[in-house]
Amino acid sequence: MQPILFGLILSIYLVTVLGNLLIILAVTSDSHLHTPMYFFLSNLSLADICFISSTVPKLIVDILTHRSIISYRDCLTQMSLFLLFGCMDDMLLTVMAYDRFVAICHPLHYAVFMSPHRCVILLLLLVFFSLLVSQAHNLIALQITCFKDVEIASFFCDPSQLLDLSCSDALVKSIVTYMLVILFGFFPMSGIIFSYYKIVSVLLRIPSSGGRYKAFSTCGSHLSGVCLFYGTSIGTYFGSSASYTHSKGMVASLMYSVITPMLNPFIYSLRNRDILSTLKRLRFWKI
Repeated sequence: MQPILFGLILSIYLVTVLGNLLIILAVTSDSHLHTPMYFFLSNLSLADICFISSTVPKLIVDILTHRSIISYRDCLTQMSLFLLFGCMDDMLLTVMAYDRFVAICHPLHYAVFMSPHRCVILLLLLVFFSLLVSQAHNLIALQITCFKDVEIASFFCDPSQLLDLSCSDALVKSIVTYMLVILFGFFPMSGIIFSYYKIVSVLLRIPSSGGRYKAFSTCGSHLSGVCLFYGTSIGTYFGSSASYTHSKGMVASLMYSVITPMLNPFIYSLRNRDILSTLKRLRFWKI
């Protein structure tokens, strides 16, 4: 099965990198796409490339060499990069929801609230916050001096799996887990839900169904991306512990760390006429 697995994983990786690079190329080459929504979309594509690149190349090498060994230092490095770009994905989805909220609920103030200067500041803040969290998690991992086992039940250094292997008090694991859940689960999801609650409230006051559809059509791709990202993440970390097995955990990890970045370019391009028309002009996208 290893040759088949190698071909499959390599194909997924190449499709993910190429698809996200095409979105970045389309946004940067077309002046009509130089808007806050596409600015954050291109950065989401860049984060997706880095996110999948933090785990999959090592997996491909492991399949080729028939070795699945990683040093402790490389494990911490991989975990830091995984958390950094995973957090950036999370924060970017939240900022994109805020962008849609301002565009639909406060259109007259959109140019002020989402000016290029403010968009760059928002991007720098979310990068800094993601870096801070990834390094904080790294520092916690460095405090672990005893491990019950040296085998991680995943294809990469999953932070949750690494904490499960430690001999430290269960209270420390619970604190770290709940901290990450609050920072990257509760707060972002609350912001996204609030934004779409306000958006739906405004859309319901539009008399024509055509107007409602046109206004909400710009949110469809984002909603699909949010459901895919959070759905797979929640399924991985909050599934029933009674039915949990290592194989199920690995499949779930594969879904949100590999499949989600691969599907994002299709979600944001196939349902977006602006991106599609730009790709057609560049003669990279064949329909």
